[in-house]
Amino acid sequence: MKTLVSLIVSAFLLTSIAGMFTSCTEPEVAAAAGDIPLKVGMEKKVEQDNDFSFDLLRQTIAYNAESNVFISPLSMSIALGMVRNGAAGTTLNEIEQALRLSGMSNDEINEYYKIMREGLLAVDPKTKLNIANSIWYRTGFPVKSDFLNVNKSYFNAEVRALDFGAPGAVDIINSWCAKATNDLIKKPLDRISADAMLYLINAIYFKGVWVKQFDAKKTYKTDFLAENGERTQVDMMVQKDTFLYAEDEKAQYLDMPYGNKAFSMTVLLPKDGITTGQLLEELSAGEWARIHKSMQRQEVNVYFPKFKMENKYEMKDPMRALGMQLAFTDEADFSPVSDIRLLISRIIHSTYVEVDEVGTEAAAVTTVEFENTSMPMTPFFVANKPFIFLIREKSTGVILFAGKKGE
Repeated sequence: MKTLVSLIVSAFLLTSIAGMFTSCTEPEVAAAAGDIPLKVGMEKKVEQDNDFSFDLLRQTIAYNAESNVFISPLSMSIALGMVRNGAAGTTLNEIEQALRLSGMSNDEINEYYKIMREGLLAVDPKTKLNIANSIWYRTGFPVKSDFLNVNKSYFNAEVRALDFGAPGAVDIINSWCAKATNDLIKKPLDRISADAMLYLINAIYFKGVWVKQFDAKKTYKTDFLAENGERTQVDMMVQKDTFLYAEDEKAQYLDMPYGNKAFSMTVLLPKDGITTGQLLEELSAGEWARIHKSMQRQEVNVYFPKFKMENKYEMKDPMRALGMQLAFTDEADFSPVSDIRLLISRIIHSTYVEVDEVGTEAAAVTTVEFENTSMPMTPFFVANKPFIFLIREKSTGVILFAGKKGE
């Protein structure tokens, strides 16, 4: 009988607000946003990442009853990208299928993650961004050096041995996570089971402010029409300014930038008679590109609610729906990690987001556990009903966060 072994991969993605920014006026002029220098052919990987983002958001909504959903596709992609380096055979093929990977060699995929991580860190000096990865293994557990080295090389992962049986072991890992996430997610790990042998952790910290901040004095109480038809009270922020904007027969689209405009939140507001589900069903990397290509700068009356969400998801079912099947069974092949047989027992994704007049604060934690085995009149963009929102990097279009506010 196999020895039960666990591997946990945690990933965090955060956005935080600087307390010093209190004025509703634009901050001092930032350095122009640069481009992330992807190699030839890597644009296809960004498209695959964004297809994964929309697929993952759809499946997360399908398997959860909450009206408000918030995930970090980039966090999941990076975490599973490290896991992928420990998979072989059909297990590897299914992970790549779930991540929508195709047409790239193993080295090209790892190089993409390295370039994207380094590019995101450098693209906006006005935005604070930290991306940290770590691998924790139970003292004495035989982890293969090639697996550790590839994740150190391409993901800049720290590697630490830890006595998982010690009373303070879970606190040590959580402390690293809390520090990496600016204390937004302090206890992503609830326990270390007797079977746990390895943890892979990805942490991303993002701190930015709106280029065009809202005036808190203009924020007012009003109704938000929830998906279930009920009306709830929200604090509605208001401003009239120039933004990238578009609309078609299905929705209005608004892009609100942070920092030097390298990062932005894109909001998709369905028109009357269209639901967020109908809008999301048609979203793909190609549709995402079309939306942004159609946007033009124009003056917009923006009404956007302050909101906060905290969620926790079990992601095994969504990942199964995306094609990742074998990894959760006794037939899983994670032989590049260790000669001890492993399988994934759970994937837990905890998230947090808060939006206010100054900007956005968000966090995500992913835990993967293995066991053995033309200028018309100024438009009004009034987000007083359910909408979809995404945070992206401009030059590549890669999606960091994706969510749906339903109530």
